[in-house]
Amino acid sequence: MKRSDLNKQLNDHLATLFDEPKRSDISNRLTKLIDAQEQQQVPQAAAINEKNMYLITYGDSIQSPGQKPLQALRAMLDETVADIITDVHLLPMFPYTSDDGFSVTDYLQINPELGDWPDIDDLAGNYRLMYDFVANHMSESSDWFQQFLQGKPGFEQAFVEKEAGFDATNVVRPRTSPLFHTYGATEKQVWSTFSKDQVDVNIQDPAMFIRLTETLLTYITRGATSIRLDAIGFLWKESGTTCIHLSQTHTVIQIWRLLTDYFAPNTQIITETNVPHKENISYFGDGTNEAHQVYQFPLPPLTLHAFTTHDATHLKNWAKTITPMSQTATYFNFLASHDGIGMRPTEGILTDTDREKLAEKVVQNGGQISYKNNPDGSKSIYELNINYSDALRNTGESDELAIQKMLAAHHILFSVMGVPAIYYHSLFGSRNDKEAAETSGIPRRINREKLDLATLQSELETNPYRRAIFTGLKKLAQVRQGETAFNPYQPQEVIPSDSRIFALKRGDVYCYTNVSDQAITIETAGTKNLLTGEQISAGKCDLPPYGYVWVK
Repeated sequence: MKRSDLNKQLNDHLATLFDEPKRSDISNRLTKLIDAQEQQQVPQAAAINEKNMYLITYGDSIQSPGQKPLQALRAMLDETVADIITDVHLLPMFPYTSDDGFSVTDYLQINPELGDWPDIDDLAGNYRLMYDFVANHMSESSDWFQQFLQGKPGFEQAFVEKEAGFDATNVVRPRTSPLFHTYGATEKQVWSTFSKDQVDVNIQDPAMFIRLTETLLTYITRGATSIRLDAIGFLWKESGTTCIHLSQTHTVIQIWRLLTDYFAPNTQIITETNVPHKENISYFGDGTNEAHQVYQFPLPPLTLHAFTTHDATHLKNWAKTITPMSQTATYFNFLASHDGIGMRPTEGILTDTDREKLAEKVVQNGGQISYKNNPDGSKSIYELNINYSDALRNTGESDELAIQKMLAAHHILFSVMGVPAIYYHSLFGSRNDKEAAETSGIPRRINREKLDLATLQSELETNPYRRAIFTGLKKLAQVRQGETAFNPYQPQEVIPSDSRIFALKRGDVYCYTNVSDQAITIETAGTKNLLTGEQISAGKCDLPPYGYVWVK
C-alpha cells in the first residue's frame, strides 16, 4: 500500500469518528507518528499456515531458582515443546497492580519480576510472540491515570469521566461491581467496566488515541507477531447504548488494522470478545479490514457439553456455521485459557437448562461459577472456573478415561478451521488448583498455578496423568502440522454422522471424534489412519470410548 493510500483511508475513518477540530488534531498527530514509525526497523513475520500453534502462558508460569521467569519459560519451551510450538502468547507482561496482569501501570515496560526487554528479544529469536494489549483500561496506579487526576496538561481527558445526563441504563458488562468509582482528592467519578483498579481509557481524547496507537506500533517494532486486543468491545462509550460493540470501536480496530498491515503485513490482530457468536465474529469486519483472527469462544463450552452429554449435535450444528472469512482472516481456536470457560457464547445455542447442568457438573468437580449482571437486574452464568481436564470428567470416570477424553477434546480443537492454541496447564496435564482459588478469593486462579521447571520436567516422565496427556497432545500436534489440509484458511465441512461422533472434512483429511463412552464403528471414504500409519480396511474404522482418528 502506498503512503498516500494509507493516509486517505485513515482520514476517511477519522471523519466517521470525530468532528473538527478534533479530527484535524488527531490526523496531524497520526501523521507525525507514522513518519516516526517509518524510521524504525520493523521485523517482518511470515504468513501463518498449518504449522502455527500457539502456547498460552503467563511470563511467570514457569519458575526456576536463579533464573528470571522469562528465562525459565524459554528453557521450558526449548527443552519440551520447541518441536510443536511456533507462537507463544505472553499474557500481560507489563507492571500491574491487580487481576493477574490486566491492570497495567505501564504499557511499554516489562514487569521487572519477569525480566526485561532483552529477555523478550531472546524469546522472539526462536518463537513468534503474541503480546496482550489491554487497550480498554489501565491501573488506577498508572502514571497516566495519576496525571489525569492531577489535571496535568495532555491528560485532562485521558480517562472516561461520568457525564451529567449520560444514560448508562443499557450498559452491558461482565461484572457485578459498580460501573463508576470515585478517585483522587477531587473525587472524579470514572468508568471502571471491570473493577475499581481498572479505569477505562478515553479513546475519544486525541492525546489518548495517539498514545494507544503508538503503543500498538511499539509492540510491532518490539517483535510482536500477534497482538491480542483484550476486552476491546468496550472501548467506545455512547449515551443510551450498550457501550459494547459500537460501530466506533470497529472503526478504531480498522485504523489499527490498516497500520499493522502497512508496517508488518503478516502480524496478526486478534480480538478477544467473550460474547455470543454473532457478536464475536463481527470483529472480522468485511473479512479484510478488522481482526486477522477472532477468539473462537463457543468452542470450549460446546466441546465440554458434547463430552458431558455424549452428544455432539449442538457442536456440529454450530460448526456448520463456521465458514471462511477471507484469505487473511480466520479463527483463534482454544479450549482453555487463563480465564474460565465463557458461557455467553452459548446463548442461542444451548438452553438455560443446558448451562445450569454444566455449572452443576463444574461445582461437583471442584470448580466455581462466576456471574454477570443483566440490565433487568437479574444475574446469569458468565463463566465456569475450572481446569479443563477436570471439567471434562463425568462422575465415576477413571484417570485413563479422563486422559483419553482430554486428548479427544483436543483432537476436535486441532481439527476445526483456524489456528490452534493450547493453554500451558492443558498441555502439561495439570489439575485444579483449588487452594489458590480459595485462599485468594479469585475463582480464575484455579487454573493459573505456577509450575517449577525441574518438578515439571520430572513429572512429565514420572506422573502418569501428566505424561499421557503431554505425549498424546504432542503426537497429535506433530501429525497435524504435517498436513496442508489443516491450513488455517482451509474450509471445513461437517459430515453427517451418529450424534455421538463429531465428524469434519478438511481438504483431503476426514476427522472423527467419539464424544461418548461407548465403542463405535464409523464408515469413511479415507484409506489411511494418519495417527497410526495403518490402512483402513473395508472403509470402516473402530473408535473406542472417546476415540479419535484422522483419515486420509
